[in-house]
Amino acid sequence: MREIKIDTSFTVFNSIAELSEDVQSLMKQAIAIRKKAYAPYSMFRVGAALLLDNGNIVLGSNQENAAYPSGLCAERVAIFHSGANYPEAKILKMAITAASDTNETKSPIPPCGACRQSIFEYEFKQNNPIEIYFMGESGEVYKSDSIRNLLPLSFDKNFL
Repeated sequence: MREIKIDTSFTVFNSIAELSEDVQSLMKQAIAIRKKAYAPYSMFRVGAALLLDNGNIVLGSNQENAAYPSGLCAERVAIFHSGANYPEAKILKMAITAASDTNETKSPIPPCGACRQSIFEYEFKQNNPIEIYFMGESGEVYKSDSIRNLLPLSFDKNFL
């Protein structure tokens, strides 16, 4: 028997104001699209903004459905839109923000497991890390240099 230790690290910014101008702009767009989320069941709104290497910004918000789990998370809405409309473009940065209609979310909210796997798929496909910034509705912003910090034991096509 042996033990494997996996270390991960994040950069923590005290607020959006500490981010670079391009990331501030990306996060502000994620906040704006978050407010347009269709979340009548969970009352939990998520927005995502992607910066592509061609300069385009792709937005996504969560879209719920009464026939749960037919809805889709903001991150996957944005990633899949990017893949469908800009299949050759690389995703450089992703900004994610989440807020509840019922209580204040000050802690950074990371992507769910399904979104982590989807982000990983695109990072693997493009053979280039995606910077991921995530926050609640206010407060600290966490930065990960790659999805591998959030999904260290990842599953890819090499296992198939």
